[in-house]
Amino acid sequence: MSNNGADLTFGYISCFVAILLFGSNFVPLKKFDTGDGMFLQWVLCAAIWLVALVVNLILHCPKFWPFAMLGGCIWATGNIAVVPIIKTIGLGLGILIWGSFNALTGWASSSAFIFLFIKSEIPNNTCSVDTTPLITEPVINKTQDPCSWVDKLSPVHHRIVGCSLAVISGVLYGSTFVPIIYIKDHSKRNDSIYAGASQYDLDYVFAHFSGIFLTSSVYFLAYCIAMKNSPKLYPEAVLPGFLSGVLWAIATCCWFIANHSLSAVVSFPIITAGLQNYLLMILAFCIILTGALCTAFSKI
Repeated sequence: MSNNGADLTFGYISCFVAILLFGSNFVPLKKFDTGDGMFLQWVLCAAIWLVALVVNLILHCPKFWPFAMLGGCIWATGNIAVVPIIKTIGLGLGILIWGSFNALTGWASSSAFIFLFIKSEIPNNTCSVDTTPLITEPVINKTQDPCSWVDKLSPVHHRIVGCSLAVISGVLYGSTFVPIIYIKDHSKRNDSIYAGASQYDLDYVFAHFSGIFLTSSVYFLAYCIAMKNSPKLYPEAVLPGFLSGVLWAIATCCWFIANHSLSAVVSFPIITAGLQNYLLMILAFCIILTGALCTAFSKI
């Protein structure tokens, strides 16, 4: 890993871009009905995979490591529970729980000997961020489905199921980079099947995103079977969903670049904490703007 000033600057810029895009990638979907989220997730993941294909071609098709797909499978599995979490315990508590476990798991998985004794090295001229920030996965309002299994749960079961899913999602989100860290770590060992693997994180984006699209497709097919070939589709959300997926994919590519330039143990707290603060600033701006408008109209 290069430790020169230009490389570090590029890493911090990548973090900043990732924060901006993660905090706004669902804006195109704000005014559209997305139902139970299953169809939307598949559209998002299709867009994500296409971005990865373009990046892969730009990088001249680096070696594909199937194990790196596992990180994408982990992320897609965690993301599929977002809608039930919001419906059972609400957005605020859901973010608090999955965000906390996301940040803790992500920081730990990139800094300590866990997950098959992986260790990530920190550049000598960077400092470990001593914080446990909350990360907020961008979410959008979902229309309540009266036929959803969630609505059949009792209030007590709502809380139990929602909190359990939030914990699981948080751990899965925080583990998404583990397979890539594992490959990079074992590439330095001559007796490993990953010997000679690239140390450049962006080389694994295509495999990672392929895992996301494959897993999402499997879940969507299972959903179609469960719905007896009558899935709930929302055509008006296709183009906004595709754009949202493109923005998310670009943000994640920036995160991969930041992982290479700064190391994951440094970039993870920066991006998660920055995203939290970014969303809080947006919320504060909306509250201030609403108050100002109400004051102005009251004087008319």
